[in-house]
Amino acid sequence: MWVLLMGSPEIIVRTAGNEDALKQLGPYGIETLIMVDEEIRTTAYRVKVQAESSTSTSYHQIAEELYYVLAGEGVAILDGVEHELKVGVFLRLPPGTKHAFRAGHNGLEMLDIHAPGCRPDRDVFFVGGEVPAGFKSAAE
Repeated sequence: MWVLLMGSPEIIVRTAGNEDALKQLGPYGIETLIMVDEEIRTTAYRVKVQAESSTSTSYHQIAEELYYVLAGEGVAILDGVEHELKVGVFLRLPPGTKHAFRAGHNGLEMLDIHAPGCRPDRDVFFVGGEVPAGFKSAAE
């Protein structure tokens, strides 16, 4: 197991919601809350899934992932089991949990935290199908 220590420990105070910082990765809009040079042991994102769209199924071999629904509604498919999502729902996904999301008619917005850190080009594995635009499968 590896531990990435990119930056020195520092306090981060950042306001989320900067639409200019939102990067589109397939059906995901991802706003990075902990920048690469600030990363110590975690990464954090504000994730938006477009209304009435679905994400590809993926998993992480190393990272545990935590989600908290901020706005909208939808469904999380976790290891093949569907779970309703609405504001206030919290998810903990241990490493290896296969997960995908289906957003409702209002879209879906979540806080997404990985420990240890995970990025679109690190510790992301997609199950059957193409890798969404902007991601690089860790298997490559």
